Parts: sequence; structure tokens; C-alpha cells
Amino acid sequence: MKGADVALYNPRTVEEVFRDFKGRRSGMIKALTSDVEKFFQMCDPEKENLSLYGYPSEQWEVNLPAEEVPPELPEPALGINFARDGMAEKDWLSLVAVHSDAWLVSVAFYFGARFGFDKADRKRLFNMINELPTIFEVVTGTAKKQAKEKSSSNHGSNKSKSNSKAQRGSESQGRHSEVLQPKDEDEGLDEEEEDEREETCGACGGGGPSSLDEPWIFCDFCETWFHMKCVKMTPARAKQIKQYKCPSCSNKRARPD
Repeated sequence: MKGADVALYNPRTVEEVFRDFKGRRSGMIKALTSDVEKFFQMCDPEKENLSLYGYPSEQWEVNLPAEEVPPELPEPALGINFARDGMAEKDWLSLVAVHSDAWLVSVAFYFGARFGFDKADRKRLFNMINELPTIFEVVTGTAKKQAKEKSSSNHGSNKSKSNSKAQRGSESQGRHSEVLQPKDEDEGLDEEEEDEREETCGACGGGGPSSLDEPWIFCDFCETWFHMKCVKMTPARAKQIKQYKCPSCSNKRARPD
């Protein structure tokens, strides 16, 4: 079976090698999970050096190593059966899983070297392989735990973003007179200042608060920004005002009932 597998299947592209990797990986995962009782029985410590093989067809096999030296493909770990009864079954399966992961990577990069993958192809192949949980992670349950933690983290992150947006909205509705002071260019703009990028001075029509080239003040009645110099206001005086009313709002006469 091993000879036929090699003779009939020699992947030559990154995609083909990755498919080969996934097929072998699936077969070995079956041996260590759903077919574990059968696998356990086949690894008799009384037999010679046995190895676990995975095939592109998603099948697995416990067999003796190849007789030819050197073999056509890298060989998996030898003698996995000898430790079967000498350690806890869970630990033994984890050990076989670790060696299986190492073998899969060695086979994949064997094909890469044999068919002349360059640096970019090798990197792409590794990244594709690295997106999959290792056999060890699957067998030990680590993969499910990581997936669950990642899902919880994403949910928490989205919730935090929603709360942040809601808080910003609440703050903007209840704000009193605000003063924007000039800042150094290196400090950049926070999110609220970016939202006000399109504002212009209600008196002169000049650039909005996002320019921050001079102090600004916000009218709580008409909800308009003004250059302080345009409304004859100083930063010190502005800080003492709870609600600022611009000259235009101040000059409006009260309408009769």
C-alpha cells in the first residue's frame, strides 16, 4: 500500500502538497480518535517496530517501516507499539500524535524540496498548514478549547465596541460647552475629533475643530462651533461657563407665547 501510494501520487504544486497533507492528516486523526480501539489493538508491543502511516485518501495503516534504504518518503516514528502498555493510554496517544505532526510536515516539505519550491512557495505552504489544528491539538482537545476561547474573545470584542459607540453617543447628547485647544500634529486626532472633521466656524466659516490650529468653543443652544477669537472669548473664561451661548443666540429676542 505504501509503495502504491508513492508511485501514484507525487504532488508538484503548493495546492497539491497541501491536499496531500490534509488527506494524510485526516487519516491519522481517524486512527487516534474514531478508530482508536482498532488502532490500539494493532499496536501490539509483542510485534516488531511498527509505525502509523497516513495516506492522501484519508486512510491510515499500522505497518512495518519500508525495507529500502533510503525510503521513497520520510518514515514516521518507529516502535510506537512498544510504549503502548508502558504509559497511560491518553499520554501514549498524545505522544503518537506529536510524532505524527512532525512526520506530516517532513513529508510536505520533502515534496517542496523535491519539486523545487522557492522561498515564497515554502512560506505559503507553511501558512496553509499552520491554519489547521495539529493532530496533537485535536487528540488532546486543545483545538476545541482554542476555538471556543477565540469565539468568546471575538464576541467580547464586538460587545465592547458596541458599548463604546453607545457611550460616545450618550456623551455627545449631554455635552455642555466644550473647548478645543491646539495640539501638536504628532498627537493625532481621537475618534470624536475625527467625527467633527467637517465642522466649520459659525462666525467666519473657517476650518473645523479637526484643524486644531486655535481654540474653539461649542454653543449649547444652536450646537455650532466657533473660533474663540471670532466670538471674543478666552480659554480661561470659557472654562468658567457651564453653558455657552453664542452672540447670535444671545441677541435673539424671546418670542411671545
